[in-house]
Amino acid sequence: MSDEKLMRDTIMMIHRTEGIFKKYLDRKVSYTGVYPTQHRLLMELNLNPGMSQIGLAEKFGVSAAAIAVSLKKLEKGGYILRLMDKEDNRVNQVSITEKGKEVIHKSIRIFQETDQAFFEGFQEEEIRQLLGYMERVYANMEALNQKAEKEKGKWKKKCRLSAS
Repeated sequence: MSDEKLMRDTIMMIHRTEGIFKKYLDRKVSYTGVYPTQHRLLMELNLNPGMSQIGLAEKFGVSAAAIAVSLKKLEKGGYILRLMDKEDNRVNQVSITEKGKEVIHKSIRIFQETDQAFFEGFQEEEIRQLLGYMERVYANMEALNQKAEKEKGKWKKKCRLSAS
């Protein structure tokens, strides 16, 4: 097997693993009664109680309006409460209800079970090695991404010239 094919096969396996992992978790989380996007908001609110809508929007890299839609659905479902900030009534503080906390507890169990299944048959040292390899891969891609960001203008210009 050539090095090029080995690298391609490895990257494809990473993509396939990520895809099936996400599909499995989304399926399991859907049994809790909330959609995956709403679920991520609940988990973030659990980690950062009282976080504002604006803070959530910044955290997830989406608009405040998109967060407001998801929060409205969570509020309607009885998973959260939104309260106007006493000092600034343009800001809503978000808190989790008991029903929302139930979802979080179920989710934590799902994550723990999934983590165990994910590494079934692995020794601790093998997991440490895999983590080290993945950290190196991530660092390589981060450096490549930063380089591409710096060269963005050059590539746009080059692509326009090629298209002409």
